[in-house]
Amino acid sequence: MHPPTFELDKLDISLLTAMRENPRAGELELSRVVGVARATVHARTRRMEEAGVIVGYGPDIDLAAAGFAVTAFVTLEIAQGALTETATELLSVPGVVEAYSTTGPGDVLCKVAARSHLALQETLLQLSSLSMVVRSTSIVGLSVVVAPRTWAPLSSETAPGSPHAPGHR
Repeated sequence: MHPPTFELDKLDISLLTAMRENPRAGELELSRVVGVARATVHARTRRMEEAGVIVGYGPDIDLAAAGFAVTAFVTLEIAQGALTETATELLSVPGVVEAYSTTGPGDVLCKVAARSHLALQETLLQLSSLSMVVRSTSIVGLSVVVAPRTWAPLSSETAPGSPHAPGHR
Protein backbone atom coordinates (compact mmCIF):
# COMPACT_ATOMS: atom_id res chain seq x y z
CA MET A 1 0.00 0.00 0.00
CA HIS A 2 1.32 3.43 -0.91
CA PRO A 3 1.40 6.43 1.43
CA PRO A 4 -0.71 9.45 0.53
CA THR A 5 0.60 11.52 -2.38
CA PHE A 6 3.27 13.99 -1.38
CA GLU A 7 3.50 17.26 -3.29
CA LEU A 8 7.11 18.18 -4.07
CA ASP A 9 7.86 21.87 -4.49
CA LYS A 10 10.76 23.55 -6.30
CA LEU A 11 12.98 23.49 -3.19
CA ASP A 12 12.31 19.77 -2.65
CA ILE A 13 13.27 19.06 -6.28
CA SER A 14 16.43 21.18 -5.90
CA LEU A 15 17.37 19.34 -2.73
CA LEU A 16 16.74 15.92 -4.31
CA THR A 17 18.79 17.00 -7.34
CA ALA A 18 21.68 18.04 -5.09
CA MET A 19 21.44 14.75 -3.18
CA ARG A 20 21.49 12.80 -6.43
CA GLU A 21 24.47 14.72 -7.81
CA ASN A 22 26.35 14.65 -4.47
CA PRO A 23 25.27 11.34 -2.88
CA ARG A 24 27.82 11.50 -0.06
CA ALA A 25 27.19 15.13 0.86
CA GLY A 26 26.10 15.99 4.37
CA GLU A 27 23.47 18.55 5.33
CA LEU A 28 25.96 21.41 5.51
CA GLU A 29 27.29 20.80 2.01
CA LEU A 30 23.76 20.34 0.65
CA SER A 31 22.71 23.62 2.25
CA ARG A 32 25.55 25.38 0.39
CA VAL A 33 24.68 23.71 -2.92
CA VAL A 34 20.95 24.49 -2.67
CA GLY A 35 21.43 27.91 -1.06
CA VAL A 36 19.30 27.43 2.05
CA ALA A 37 20.00 27.04 5.76
CA ARG A 38 21.22 23.71 7.10
CA ALA A 39 18.10 23.52 9.30
CA THR A 40 15.95 23.85 6.17
CA VAL A 41 17.81 20.96 4.53
CA HIS A 42 17.34 18.89 7.69
CA ALA A 43 13.63 19.69 7.96
CA ARG A 44 12.91 19.08 4.26
CA THR A 45 14.89 15.84 4.18
CA ARG A 46 13.17 14.54 7.29
CA ARG A 47 9.74 15.50 5.91
CA MET A 48 10.44 13.64 2.65
CA GLU A 49 11.71 10.61 4.59
CA GLU A 50 8.59 10.54 6.79
CA ALA A 51 6.36 10.87 3.71
CA GLY A 52 8.12 7.92 2.07
CA VAL A 53 9.53 9.98 -0.81
CA ILE A 54 13.14 9.26 0.25
CA VAL A 55 13.31 5.54 0.91
CA GLY A 56 17.05 5.01 1.33
CA TYR A 57 20.54 6.29 0.81
CA GLY A 58 22.14 3.45 -1.09
CA PRO A 59 24.38 2.06 -2.10
CA ASP A 60 22.72 1.41 -5.45
CA ILE A 61 23.83 -2.01 -6.65
CA ASP A 62 24.19 -3.23 -10.23
CA LEU A 63 23.11 -6.87 -9.95
CA ALA A 64 24.73 -7.82 -13.27
CA ALA A 65 28.09 -6.43 -12.12
CA ALA A 66 27.64 -8.34 -8.85
CA GLY A 67 27.36 -11.62 -10.77
CA PHE A 68 23.59 -11.82 -11.35
CA ALA A 69 23.68 -11.21 -15.11
CA VAL A 70 20.51 -13.14 -16.05
CA THR A 71 17.25 -11.21 -15.72
CA ALA A 72 13.78 -12.59 -16.34
CA PHE A 73 10.24 -11.31 -15.98
CA VAL A 74 7.76 -13.86 -14.72
CA THR A 75 4.00 -13.47 -14.86
CA LEU A 76 2.15 -15.49 -12.25
CA GLU A 77 -1.49 -16.46 -12.34
CA ILE A 78 -2.52 -17.06 -8.74
CA ALA A 79 -5.51 -18.48 -6.90
CA GLN A 80 -8.28 -15.92 -6.62
CA GLY A 81 -7.94 -13.70 -3.58
CA ALA A 82 -4.50 -15.02 -2.68
CA LEU A 83 -2.39 -11.91 -3.23
CA THR A 84 -1.31 -11.50 0.41
CA GLU A 85 -0.31 -15.15 0.73
CA THR A 86 1.52 -15.00 -2.61
CA ALA A 87 3.44 -11.91 -1.51
CA THR A 88 4.55 -13.72 1.64
CA GLU A 89 5.66 -16.76 -0.37
CA LEU A 90 7.52 -14.60 -2.91
CA LEU A 91 9.61 -13.11 -0.11
CA SER A 92 11.02 -16.61 0.46
CA VAL A 93 12.42 -16.77 -3.10
CA PRO A 94 15.78 -14.93 -3.09
CA GLY A 95 15.88 -14.51 -6.88
CA VAL A 96 12.72 -12.37 -6.88
CA VAL A 97 13.96 -8.77 -6.73
CA GLU A 98 10.62 -7.06 -7.45
CA ALA A 99 6.98 -8.11 -7.74
CA TYR A 100 3.87 -6.16 -8.72
CA SER A 101 0.17 -6.90 -8.69
CA THR A 102 -1.03 -6.37 -12.28
CA THR A 103 -4.04 -6.22 -14.54
CA GLY A 104 -4.34 -8.37 -17.65
CA PRO A 105 -3.90 -12.10 -18.11
CA GLY A 106 -1.54 -12.49 -15.14
CA ASP A 107 -1.97 -11.43 -11.54
CA VAL A 108 1.61 -10.78 -10.42
CA LEU A 109 4.67 -9.68 -12.42
CA CYS A 110 8.03 -10.60 -10.90
CA LYS A 111 11.50 -9.45 -11.85
CA VAL A 112 14.01 -12.22 -11.21
CA ALA A 113 17.82 -12.06 -11.10
CA ALA A 114 20.05 -15.12 -11.40
CA ARG A 115 23.74 -15.93 -11.76
CA SER A 116 23.16 -18.34 -14.68
CA HIS A 117 20.46 -19.85 -16.83
CA LEU A 118 20.59 -22.96 -14.64
CA ALA A 119 20.04 -20.81 -11.53
CA LEU A 120 17.19 -19.06 -13.34
CA GLN A 121 15.62 -22.44 -14.10
CA GLU A 122 15.81 -23.34 -10.41
CA THR A 123 14.13 -20.05 -9.46
CA LEU A 124 11.40 -20.59 -12.07
CA LEU A 125 10.74 -24.06 -10.67
CA GLN A 126 10.55 -22.57 -7.17
CA LEU A 127 8.02 -19.98 -8.35
CA SER A 128 5.91 -22.60 -10.13
CA SER A 129 5.80 -24.71 -6.98
CA LEU A 130 4.46 -21.94 -4.73
CA SER A 131 1.12 -23.02 -3.28
CA MET A 132 -0.91 -20.11 -4.69
CA VAL A 133 0.56 -20.19 -8.22
CA VAL A 134 -1.73 -21.68 -10.84
CA ARG A 135 0.46 -20.94 -13.88
CA SER A 136 3.62 -19.02 -14.68
CA THR A 137 5.06 -17.55 -17.85
CA SER A 138 8.59 -16.23 -18.13
CA ILE A 139 10.48 -13.96 -20.47
CA VAL A 140 14.27 -13.66 -20.33
CA GLY A 141 15.67 -10.15 -20.64
CA LEU A 142 18.49 -9.88 -23.17
CA SER A 143 19.76 -6.37 -22.44
CA VAL A 144 18.74 -3.22 -20.61
CA VAL A 145 17.19 -0.69 -23.00
CA VAL A 146 16.18 1.85 -20.33
CA ALA A 147 17.68 1.34 -16.88
CA PRO A 148 15.50 2.01 -13.82
CA ARG A 149 15.17 5.77 -13.65
CA THR A 150 13.16 7.21 -10.82
CA TRP A 151 14.62 10.60 -11.62
CA ALA A 152 12.90 11.10 -15.01
CA PRO A 153 9.37 11.72 -13.64
CA LEU A 154 10.70 14.02 -10.90
CA SER A 155 12.73 16.14 -13.30
CA SER A 156 9.76 16.43 -15.66
CA GLU A 157 7.76 18.10 -12.86
CA THR A 158 9.67 21.34 -13.37
CA ALA A 159 9.77 21.16 -17.17
CA PRO A 160 8.10 24.00 -19.11
CA GLY A 161 4.40 23.25 -19.56
CA SER A 162 4.25 20.93 -16.57
CA PRO A 163 1.40 21.64 -14.14
CA HIS A 164 4.10 22.06 -11.48
CA ALA A 165 6.32 24.40 -13.50
CA PRO A 166 6.64 27.96 -12.22
CA GLY A 167 3.98 30.21 -13.72
CA HIS A 168 1.72 27.37 -14.88
CA ARG A 169 -1.94 27.77 -13.94
